[in-house]
Amino acid sequence: MFGYLVAKLGFLFVTVLIILVGAYFLYLLFTKAFREMGFDSGEAFLLLFASYIFGFNIFNIYLFTYNNWDIELNIGGALIPILLSIYLIVRKRISLSKVVVGVLIVSIVTYLVSYPDPSEGIVSPFPLWLLPAIAASLTSAILSYTTYRKAAPLAYISGVIGVLIGADVLHLMELLSYKAPEFAVAAIGGASVFDMVFLTGILAVIIDSILMFGQKRRERRVYYY
Repeated sequence: MFGYLVAKLGFLFVTVLIILVGAYFLYLLFTKAFREMGFDSGEAFLLLFASYIFGFNIFNIYLFTYNNWDIELNIGGALIPILLSIYLIVRKRISLSKVVVGVLIVSIVTYLVSYPDPSEGIVSPFPLWLLPAIAASLTSAILSYTTYRKAAPLAYISGVIGVLIGADVLHLMELLSYKAPEFAVAAIGGASVFDMVFLTGILAVIIDSILMFGQKRRERRVYYY
């Protein structure tokens, strides 16, 4: 009996430890992405914390009702990324022509890898939902090769806005064509920090930082000499 109890406690301890390590790894990953965009550690923590707290569906902003569907906007999973994208365009002086190209490419990729599901909303299966982030990273790396400091913000903007347009906007009427048997909620960005909108922006920045690593090293070496 005592051995069984020890085994159960040991299993529980290992499980909790794995969860904590995983959560800490995600925290480091997310905050690194925000730092790549020019935010310090404190600002990165606040952005991540706000996105998580306001990601609960009790904070959704109601937009409209159609065919028994309540269409809402999640603050943490969609509104904060949208506002952050606008801020980066203005603050980092990102070329609007590059933004349009990046958003257009990501929108097309996102539209092709996502589809409406009346029971879940707009969905994209793994690993296809990784493709928009890869597209955003590659596009920003090409468009910002000579100005790598703007590559990460451009990757984030292209990823966030591109997914919103390609998945939520372009597939919205298809979703609304399914009449819900009773009132259902379709929340844009409803999965908070684990929503495709939020994750695509973060992953795009991380992948972009890897792609631009050599360019960063060369610039630092020139500056040092």
